[in-house]
Amino acid sequence: MITKTGYAALAALFLLPACGGDTGLPDVTQLYEPEPIRTRGVGPPGADPDSCYGKDASPAVIETVTHQVMMQPAEIAADGAVLYPAVYKTETVQEIVEPRRELWFETICAEDLTPEFIASLQRALAARDHYSGTVTGEMTARTRHAIRAYQKPQGLDSAILSLAAARQLGLMQVERIEE
Repeated sequence: MITKTGYAALAALFLLPACGGDTGLPDVTQLYEPEPIRTRGVGPPGADPDSCYGKDASPAVIETVTHQVMMQPAEIAADGAVLYPAVYKTETVQEIVEPRRELWFETICAEDLTPEFIASLQRALAARDHYSGTVTGEMTARTRHAIRAYQKPQGLDSAILSLAAARQLGLMQVERIEE
């Protein structure tokens, strides 16, 4: 049983978002984006111990498949009449359509992710229509969501900024190969 006070509190919860002048609809760009895992010196076999790496892991895709397996063929008379119909058994199995995948990639080390760097990242992503928030210099869920949106078309579905993406955005030096 809800009391009058309970109704008032419930009404306040629903009306509170409207006080700010917005539509009261949830901000879908603030969807939960987990804190990414970034490690120094831990990476794929043969990794440079002075570099930092991120790991993108995709779960396996499993599909349930149903097959009809003939247990006994139909018995047919010489004139073509079916004496006994075929007997089938239904088998349902789960099959791995795509195996689990782990992708290691070089990334920016945590100590290099300064507020100034993150603010530059937010501006670079905003210039490419991936980030629409305020430039805060903080690695927020919105910023990680924008990083994922920028990298996904390039084949990296991760909220960790790869070193390659940072270079494409003009945030890191491109190493020159001396001939």
